[in-house]
Amino acid sequence: MSSAVIDRLRERLAEGLPPAATLARGGLGAMLVAAGVHKLLAPEAWAVYVVDWLAPWLVVSPRLFMLLNGPPEIAVGLGLLTDRFVAVGAAIAAVSLTVTTAYLAVVALTRGGLFADVMIRDIALTGLAWAVLADAVRT
Repeated sequence: MSSAVIDRLRERLAEGLPPAATLARGGLGAMLVAAGVHKLLAPEAWAVYVVDWLAPWLVVSPRLFMLLNGPPEIAVGLGLLTDRFVAVGAAIAAVSLTVTTAYLAVVALTRGGLFADVMIRDIALTGLAWAVLADAVRT
């Protein structure tokens, strides 16, 4: 492809796409809402990520822990989607995802790669949350 064709395609895409910060905020918010709703509908699917050494630290059962996490996750996600309290919501998401990713890394390293696939995905989500936070505090 010629340089002129690539430039025209780039210009058309740039005209039709929202700003990167809006896309990032929307993607993070949608993921949080979807995860929170799924935790309410299928807490057992999420409870499998609680390994035996973590369970005693939760104080409640892994299933109840997931049910309790669903509503705040939905609230943070909706805040991001509606462009309300973005810095606070992004900070909550960034810290939560950082801790989750670190936990998954420990499990992957100590349990023969268990949950490594989820950890790899969560690395990207953690970066996304920090990027949304960085944008929110700069604007």
